[in-house]
Amino acid sequence: MRIETPHAALHRGRTASHLDGEGSVQVHLDPNMTIGTAKVFSVYGKGGIGKSTTSSNLSVAFSKLGKRVLQIGCDPKHDSTFTLTKSLIPTVIDVLESVQFHAEELRPEDFVFQGYNGVMCVEAGGPPAGTGCGGYVVGQTVKLLKEHHLLEETDVVIFDVLGDVVCGGFAAPLQHADRGIIVAANDFDSIFAMNRIIAAIKAKSKNYDVRLGGVIVNRSDDTDQIDKFNAATGMKSLAHFPNLDVIRRSRLKKATLFEMDSTPELEAVKLEYLRLAASLWAGTPALEASPMKDRDIFDLLGFD
Repeated sequence: MRIETPHAALHRGRTASHLDGEGSVQVHLDPNMTIGTAKVFSVYGKGGIGKSTTSSNLSVAFSKLGKRVLQIGCDPKHDSTFTLTKSLIPTVIDVLESVQFHAEELRPEDFVFQGYNGVMCVEAGGPPAGTGCGGYVVGQTVKLLKEHHLLEETDVVIFDVLGDVVCGGFAAPLQHADRGIIVAANDFDSIFAMNRIIAAIKAKSKNYDVRLGGVIVNRSDDTDQIDKFNAATGMKSLAHFPNLDVIRRSRLKKATLFEMDSTPELEAVKLEYLRLAASLWAGTPALEASPMKDRDIFDLLGFD
């Protein structure tokens, strides 16, 4: 069966009713495309904050706990799984275009690749700049995985999503997720982005099962600013990773932290990832955090 093109999907999305907030124009979830029994996490945060590094190491931590893990990169840059596979793998959009969007001609090995410690990797990719919607790409990726029965033996799915939530299309992974997880540093810009993401997750939770899980504090030796924001909004920190050079070097070496030469500080980070994975698997409570007004964030953090 031929899959509709991104342009057609975007046009169809514009006619959808406003389900996700005032003025909302979304690409909505096909009810037949639910992921199933796997635990699903969508990872968001300010651009450049380390979401892909965090997602990949979390995927490995889940796999070290014996879970069958699938990581889906949702960024046109398609480098979410780079440290897992040691290469830039073909994207779902690339392979669909190669068969003129006739999805029945694709095989799983065309778009699913095995990474370190058995983590399965998919890069959704994105439409050409200015021509389509990221929500379409996410939807077609899940559809392909379902049609090839690749989600039936998966325990954990991690969506690694680009940057801040700037449109409904890139909030689409929240339609599949159990928990929305935010990666943030202990600085104003990261926290400002986190505040917007909290609002997006709350909007999606009105019509989908997703709930806010918490924040992973990354690239930060201190947590005082995030602690202040958490206290004001009801947010909660799930883990804390310091600003260590070994984390930066791991990406340059195309490696996860679990493949790097051991040092006491690295072992502590690996244990924190394993603790985080075990905590997420056991089930984190849904948070009822309330996003702040922009001016209130400046008053809280911006003028110290």
